[in-house]
Amino acid sequence: MNNYVKFGILIALILGALAWLAVGGIADTKTYYKTIAELNQLGEQGKEKRLRVGGDIAANSIVREGKNVEFTLAQDKLRLKVVYSGIDPLPDTFKDGAQALADGKLASDGVFYATKIQAKCASKYEGKPPVVQGNPAVRTS
Repeated sequence: MNNYVKFGILIALILGALAWLAVGGIADTKTYYKTIAELNQLGEQGKEKRLRVGGDIAANSIVREGKNVEFTLAQDKLRLKVVYSGIDPLPDTFKDGAQALADGKLASDGVFYATKIQAKCASKYEGKPPVVQGNPAVRTS
């Protein structure tokens, strides 16, 4: 067999393997952001996928038990119990009333088991206060 043909087959195999790994990696890390209402509407289909659910952390719902953290996400009148057992430490902004995203899977018992948590404090993302005209050091309240 010609050396060019052997080299071409080797290159094709390497490129094929890299493409297969890339497509598989994208499928594994793909998540969908859902509200609690949307998660409830998914029914059994929601229990098959890795999902990302967002909401506000309900007041006095954070319970730490060893390496697991249980809390409740709230949206309007809907509630979702979440159990976090990831290896990453929880963010500093993870507290009552903060907005949070939980990345994981919904179990058949209705509990969302998260492996990643993202949280933000609404006060840190407020708009910049307006500046008094002519004096940038003075701000209006």
